[in-house]
Amino acid sequence: MAVNYLLRRASSTVLSLSIRAVGSPRTYHRAISTVLTKDSFCSQLNHQTFPPSVRYSTAVAEKRRAEEKLLRVIESEIECANKPNANILENKPEGFPFKIEDNAGERTIFLRREYGDEIIKVEVDLPILSISEEEEKKDEEEGSTVPLVVSISKGSGACLEFGITAYLEEIVIDSFSIKQSQDSADELAYGGPDFDDLDDKLREALREYLEVRGINCTTVKFLHQYMTNKDAKEYLVWLNNLKKYVEE
Repeated sequence: MAVNYLLRRASSTVLSLSIRAVGSPRTYHRAISTVLTKDSFCSQLNHQTFPPSVRYSTAVAEKRRAEEKLLRVIESEIECANKPNANILENKPEGFPFKIEDNAGERTIFLRREYGDEIIKVEVDLPILSISEEEEKKDEEEGSTVPLVVSISKGSGACLEFGITAYLEEIVIDSFSIKQSQDSADELAYGGPDFDDLDDKLREALREYLEVRGINCTTVKFLHQYMTNKDAKEYLVWLNNLKKYVEE
């Protein structure tokens, strides 16, 4: 009995001390309620700290910074880009037999000429750089090739077509085929053997056949200059179009 009485006294004393530490029981519950209310207020404050208008302003500022950075890079690239030679046609070799068709904004040009009863058309693409680590310090033209497609047709509608890779000092025939007007769309038409599989004498005769029609080293050297110049010109136009778009 005495032990139980002492335990009840001790428990009562501890409880009384606890209540006095925070005030009355009502005060205690009020304190708990205040803490919870503050937590709820902080949560609401976090959601309301950056209203939509502020978030929109931040997005606009980030957009402007990105656009200004892009414009600076574009302007720097325009400044450093190779400037095209407006008088490139003055480099045309004497006796150049082709008429040049060059449309702004297109990556290819066309050369055309008549040779006897033949119509010769050459499609010339932009240079393809093929510079190895050892050639990095050399002139850009020396490390590039110009793709050509040469078509030679007669009144009958038949056409000889050559696929060519033009180096600065060499002309390499990659493919050769005979096309008839009626089978031009026939994917199953026999196109002949690969050029490399032809007899050496036949290959050499076909090279000479092209050479007398104007597809020679002199023509190729000029095409390297012309197409490198066109590449620079089209790139500058592209950069300025990009700049104009970003500035709008």
